[in-house]
Amino acid sequence: MRKFKSHFKFSKQERSGIFFWLLIIFVMQVAFFVVKSSPMNSSAGLFLVDEATQSQIDILKKEVVTNDSVVRIYPFNPNFITDYKGYTLGMSAEEIDRLHAFRKQNKFANSAEEFQKVTMISDSLLSVISPYFKFPEWTKTENKKPFKAKLYPNRNNENLATNVVRSNVLDLNSATAEDLQSISGIGEKLSARIVKYRELLNGFLIDEQLYEVYYLDREVAEKVLKKYKVLSKPKIEKININKASIAEISKLTYIKYSVAKEIVAYREINGSITSFDELKDIVDFPADKIDRIKLYLAL
Repeated sequence: MRKFKSHFKFSKQERSGIFFWLLIIFVMQVAFFVVKSSPMNSSAGLFLVDEATQSQIDILKKEVVTNDSVVRIYPFNPNFITDYKGYTLGMSAEEIDRLHAFRKQNKFANSAEEFQKVTMISDSLLSVISPYFKFPEWTKTENKKPFKAKLYPNRNNENLATNVVRSNVLDLNSATAEDLQSISGIGEKLSARIVKYRELLNGFLIDEQLYEVYYLDREVAEKVLKKYKVLSKPKIEKININKASIAEISKLTYIKYSVAKEIVAYREINGSITSFDELKDIVDFPADKIDRIKLYLAL
């Protein structure tokens, strides 16, 4: 009769193998427990801190982008808009090209409405950028009333007006660019330059101011003055040289800003200016034009 062999009876080698596997299982369980119970919450806390920090960084980035995307607009003359300037203002390439083509004709837009007519920009864009348009002072009076020829009789000669009419002399302040082109030696550019300088002065006060136009030869100017004279003088508000500020004095075409500063400094040191001849002593003052400058000043 065979003896029954128990299943729970192992040899020494089998017991060693079982012990080894139990040890491996135990180590794995301990390792799993250690990993699971490791300070994940602390790392999670760090992750939360990183999220908060990242959120602040994102906010700062948005602020930077927003600030960079805002175009700061300062007062400017729209006649001199470059490609880049037009792009930053929101103008299309076609609108910018229309302006440049207009300027190549030696023409200027003297109002927001005229600028829109030339460039064909939308009303919405015009309403945004037009408050920053800065046109020369003389353009503000240009569109109000055109100069009209008026005859001022001399008290010593009541027939002066009649004599002027008979001699067919026309008013220089009412002559158009086309009128001036009828004079030999004057083309489109010169006629436009004469009209532009006249507008800069708000009208000629004396015939001799015509000689001041750039690139206008004296002989050609004399031809003009044979047919045109200053018959209607513009009304001007004289600048009180003893009360006016630097900015007010520098508005005068003949006086630079630096010279205006010297005039005010001279006035503060020496007191009121009592004679226009005193101005000749001021640094860089255009003494050769004192006779014309006096027409715009008062003591």
